[in-house]
Amino acid sequence: MRCVMYRKIMQRFLLIALSLIACSAGANAQSAHDIIAGADKVRNPGEPFRSTTALTEYVQGKPKDQTVLTVYSKEDKATGQFRNLVRYVEPPRDAGKMALLDGQNLWFYDPAAKSSVRISTQQRLVGQASIGDVLTINFAIDYTGTLLGDETITDAEHQTRNCWHLDLRAATPTAVYSRAEYWVEHGTFWPIKIKFYSDSGRVMKVLYYRGFTQRLGAVRPGGAVIIDAVDSTLVTTVQFNNPTFQPIPDVWYQRDYLPRLRPE
Repeated sequence: MRCVMYRKIMQRFLLIALSLIACSAGANAQSAHDIIAGADKVRNPGEPFRSTTALTEYVQGKPKDQTVLTVYSKEDKATGQFRNLVRYVEPPRDAGKMALLDGQNLWFYDPAAKSSVRISTQQRLVGQASIGDVLTINFAIDYTGTLLGDETITDAEHQTRNCWHLDLRAATPTAVYSRAEYWVEHGTFWPIKIKFYSDSGRVMKVLYYRGFTQRLGAVRPGGAVIIDAVDSTLVTTVQFNNPTFQPIPDVWYQRDYLPRLRPE
């Protein structure tokens, strides 16, 4: 009798334990879209802001070139995507030039020519960095994601991170790259690593976020490292400096207003 009662108690205990595990798993389950959107919230605040972005190109460990930009970003509440105004600060030969992303169009404005022309988001800035790499973008809008599984990787600062591994495919014309692989840390939703692919399916470069600190109301990356996929001695660092919330007039994001714009 005691053995029968003991078995029944153990069976009940096992059923309760399995039920708790199932509930926990259900609570922790995340869709690919939820993960990507969660990482977007880590990278980007919902309020208008500006930051100074410094890009430095390294070849075999030695600095070769540098570009400094001021980026003004404001979320379009209708689409969930960001409007971006990029103003060149350094080098002196480029100071005053601007790039404007509003909707699907990216315009480059040169005050010397007093005209603006359309450019691609993959237009090279310096080293491995393109103009699309410095724009404030919500990946959950531009990409459709597939969750490939979990993976433990090493981040830019040689720390071990337990991540969701996702495959991203372009879903809109504004997507900078046709495909990317994305690693997002469990729990924190910190974006850790992105591998970008060309339209032909070739790996172009690998980006690691780093320097996570309290900024703009939450813990966000303070910079990134971009490594060429073919030659790992070609590296570009990206540093996000002096991020500040700032009201930004809608008129700043109009192409016709660029010749009159004085953002400082």
